[in-house]
Amino acid sequence: MLCGLALLAACADDKEPVVTPKVYGEETYAGGINGTVFNSSSFAYKQPVPPVDADATLYRQFMRGERLSDKSFVASEGMGYSGLGPAYIRKSCIACHPSYGGRGQRVDKYDSNDSRNCYLLMIYNPNDPALPLATTYFTGMTQTRAVPPFKAPVDEDGIMIEWMLYVDEHGNRYEDGTPYSAGTSYEGTLIYPRVDIAQDAILFTNFDMSRHKASIEATIGIYGTGLLDAISDEDLRAEHAQQQARGYCPGVIGADIDETGRNPYYPGIHPGRFTYLCTRATLDNGPGANAIWNITNVVTDLPGRTGRSELYITREYARAMSLDPDVQAIYPGLLPQQIEDSLMSKKQRPEMTTEDYDAFMVWHRSLAVPAARNLDDPTVQRGKSLFYDAGCTACHRPSWTTRSDYRPMPSLSSQKIFPYTDLLRHDLDMVEPGRVRVCRTTPLWGRGLMKIVSGHTDKLHDLRARNYEEAILWHGGEAKQCKEKFRSLSKGDREALIKFLEAI
Repeated sequence: MLCGLALLAACADDKEPVVTPKVYGEETYAGGINGTVFNSSSFAYKQPVPPVDADATLYRQFMRGERLSDKSFVASEGMGYSGLGPAYIRKSCIACHPSYGGRGQRVDKYDSNDSRNCYLLMIYNPNDPALPLATTYFTGMTQTRAVPPFKAPVDEDGIMIEWMLYVDEHGNRYEDGTPYSAGTSYEGTLIYPRVDIAQDAILFTNFDMSRHKASIEATIGIYGTGLLDAISDEDLRAEHAQQQARGYCPGVIGADIDETGRNPYYPGIHPGRFTYLCTRATLDNGPGANAIWNITNVVTDLPGRTGRSELYITREYARAMSLDPDVQAIYPGLLPQQIEDSLMSKKQRPEMTTEDYDAFMVWHRSLAVPAARNLDDPTVQRGKSLFYDAGCTACHRPSWTTRSDYRPMPSLSSQKIFPYTDLLRHDLDMVEPGRVRVCRTTPLWGRGLMKIVSGHTDKLHDLRARNYEEAILWHGGEAKQCKEKFRSLSKGDREALIKFLEAI
């Protein structure tokens, strides 16, 4: 018994203290009253919203969904979490979204088994203004792993990431002569990634990599996505109309919504709001529900629910595998065409139960937003005024009110939230942005806790920014005037603005 008490005491000493931020106005509740948690520890991004925490049934579903996000899927049949592959990107949700913050670290080598690397690989045609993905051969997010005897479309050993130095028109210095990121080991530098793929790393012998390019994209944050989903389509369209009137956000809402407002990814008229290119319109057809399929390749065709009845592969991949002797050996008696047809069938057996899927979506909708911190600090308040004065709120819209009838989770209805995003795409005119030339405004809520939660502060779509300061300095295009106003501030004012960002 004494040994047990000693062990409990040791565990208690290791437990992180949960610091309760001081309530300072409504903005303290970044996710609204029902969507905010007062937790600023390393577990801040994985908490359920208060109404779920108070409901025993929903809480059980939430915890079941969390296990599904944390557990690695396997290829073996007849056991829990089966269904991985045949080709896939990662084995689990948390492999792309460590601590649910959505951000791995900037890395020098593309290795999907490295827990720091949460990049997604894109192969696209650089000679087309629309930058279409090479989806005849590869899936939208390129798969680099496969379950034997299947082969991966791209061998990761042939993917090369090089971090290039960049000097802007100001010589990487502020107006007062101070170098960017002064006092750090990377003082006075800006970097961006260049990605190359060796031709012999490509599975398909008839695909010419020299006529294509590759880029990397870091995964997005997933806490608070239920609240973003609860913003009404009408409010989002109104925001888009206002932005267009100012000359921003050229074109339509979302990369895959045509002039009629229809999104080919969703059989309705919902404007896109998720992913960097706003290609997903709702959570039911968005990051979580879709990622089960296109990350792990688990078939989720469930009655009355959004799902996928086919494998996440291409016809070219199915054809290549049908001609592979190792793959043919697991299909005895079938001709290559029959193997190809089997792999491409749209009537695959569902590999996830309805109960698991529903629990996963309760978890996904219910991840709360950490409360804002230190808003009563005079420096933070000065930073907020500077942020507004610089015009940053033109795109980083401070607040929204969720619709009054959010049916999947009524407790998230009618919440005033402070995500600091317009959920629209803007052109930041960054050097070599890869496929993401026009990018969704990143929600800023809770990002100040990244260092505590994830152990780093890498930012922007490809993690080229190593801190808030560099993230601002990469803003060009539609946001160039805001960046120049930041550059003209004194050192103390720049630090105050960043301290405000860290607080929200």
